[in-house]
Amino acid sequence: MNVRPNIGIINALVRITMGLTILAWSTSKMVKRPWKDSYIFMAMLGAMKVGEGIVRYCPLTAAYEKGQDMMEDNNAETGDGEGWIPYNPS
Repeated sequence: MNVRPNIGIINALVRITMGLTILAWSTSKMVKRPWKDSYIFMAMLGAMKVGEGIVRYCPLTAAYEKGQDMMEDNNAETGDGEGWIPYNPS
């Protein structure tokens, strides 16, 4: 599997900053209320964003780009050119 960066430098820095912010917030809340599962979920979400920023790869962005490529390939095969055009009865 060929994994290459699919987000830019600025996007990566924003993800790292926001991820560390979410991680710090959730861990500080877990100190007071350790029985809340939502803080653990937010900590994992923040850690995931930090990781995405460090490696500059986002799986959701890759899935979106792959879907867009598949749509373009499908349009090229069928000869639609413009893609799907909504029906307008008037």
